[in-house]
Amino acid sequence: MTFASDTSLRERDQLSRLNALLVLSMLMTESTDEVQILRMGASAAPSFADCTLIGVRVLDTSGARWIAGPGDHVEPYGLGDIPSIGGTVNVPGHAHAWAYPLGTSNPQLGSMIVGDDHELANEEHFLLRVLAQQIGSAVRNSRLHEIERTAARDLSAVNQQLERTVEVLQHRIDIHHRLTRAAVSGEGTDGIARAVHEVTGFAVAIEDRYGNLRTWAGPGQPELYPKDSAAHREQMVKKLVHDGTPLREPGRVAMAASPRADSVAVIALIDPNGEASEEDLAALEYGSTILAMELARQRTVADTEIRIRRDLVEDLLAGTDAASALPRGEAFGRDLSVTHRVVVFESGGRAADEETFFNAVRRGCRDMGLGQLLVSRGGAVVLIAEREPDWGDLHSLVSRELCGGSCRVGIGGRTQRVEEFPRSHREALLALRLQRDIARSPGVTVFDELGIYRLLATSEDTSEVERYVTEWLGPLIDYDAQRHGDLVDTLHQYLESGGHYDTAALALSIHRSTLKYRLQRIRQVTERDLSDPEVSFNLKLACRAWKTLQAMRA
Repeated sequence: MTFASDTSLRERDQLSRLNALLVLSMLMTESTDEVQILRMGASAAPSFADCTLIGVRVLDTSGARWIAGPGDHVEPYGLGDIPSIGGTVNVPGHAHAWAYPLGTSNPQLGSMIVGDDHELANEEHFLLRVLAQQIGSAVRNSRLHEIERTAARDLSAVNQQLERTVEVLQHRIDIHHRLTRAAVSGEGTDGIARAVHEVTGFAVAIEDRYGNLRTWAGPGQPELYPKDSAAHREQMVKKLVHDGTPLREPGRVAMAASPRADSVAVIALIDPNGEASEEDLAALEYGSTILAMELARQRTVADTEIRIRRDLVEDLLAGTDAASALPRGEAFGRDLSVTHRVVVFESGGRAADEETFFNAVRRGCRDMGLGQLLVSRGGAVVLIAEREPDWGDLHSLVSRELCGGSCRVGIGGRTQRVEEFPRSHREALLALRLQRDIARSPGVTVFDELGIYRLLATSEDTSEVERYVTEWLGPLIDYDAQRHGDLVDTLHQYLESGGHYDTAALALSIHRSTLKYRLQRIRQVTERDLSDPEVSFNLKLACRAWKTLQAMRA
């Protein structure tokens, strides 16, 4: 009876401990804190057996950790490697010690170490082994949950990043569509500036290579647009073209659009507070690409127009019929049957390269409302002019465009028919040659105002003029040819100045005494009295005829 009662008590005690173990297992499973699980489970070991908790060794990816029991603070020295299946271990200060593996999987998560001064019963070993297994299961479950939580956080972060990426891509697609519409709709540079302004919210400026404002979109356009020095501007443009990326400058972000070396523009976001985002810079970059396409289109159209215009002007100067020329002139808004003049420009003084000179003349003619029927021809520029402006103003305007340079302008006679353009061209060239020989300094010479020169130049038979020149200037011409002298030119300048020594010497760029010496030599060679009015008149006329013949033969 006593034996049965003792057995019943042990069974009830064992059942109670198993029930407590079940509750503890549920608590550990619900926890997500690994350290809390280990402390909660291991600290309950003395409740299931007559023992002392020495500690728990836990294995993870970073190695082994030691969680000490109530009376121990460091991992016991000499514990050594613990068998994966657990068992008896040597722990200094404890007569008996046992290790119980955490969990049942392989590899193990670690071991729970307990000790006592006497051997434990089998029931106690069973409960401690089950406790360790439950601790291991809870730890493994916690780690799996942590992996899942980490994966969920990573997935959430990836989803958020994906959403942001989609938003950025959608924004850039919207930018692409808006700017593409501006490109294909023929809105030109104005439309491109407006499109970039609409997608970024920043005011947008488009400048030419030299910093002149071509287009502004958005608020705040300055009344006087600021310009850098020419040297700084050129350096900045070279950097923009070379780098091909946006450049932050004080108050703005700029980028170059350059479809070819001779065609450059700058597009800029006006950003005084430096607030432009990556999306804004992307819009600026795509805007520069669209602008480069527009510049290329404009240049192609301009090149085609220049070629067609050049062909028309060349045909008019060479001589063409009205039936062919009139329809082509109409395409440029020009009625070639009305009065025109052929005007020839050539560089004077400091030489300018051909393109620079042509562009200076083109801008001057445009500003004077003379149209664009002009071509570059043999270093000179030829214009077909319908209007008759103040030719002096035109000369001054072109000279200013040359930035300190100068030019000569020869203006041919009026045309009444298409077939008369070659004649007006010849007269303009003759006017230029006479200007070089007579006026010396660059200016304007109108063929219709040449007086006696015009009369001499339009003579169909020049034989009588040549005999007249030979009669009065023959000895001087021969003298100059033999001795490389300048007596004819000296006589011409002296007579044109009305016999004033100082004026003639200044025109010839010689000293007064040199002029007197040459005049004395002229009297000796010609054997004529220069003070005789009749002689003076004939010599003056002969000099003008000689100049005219030279110009006609040039």
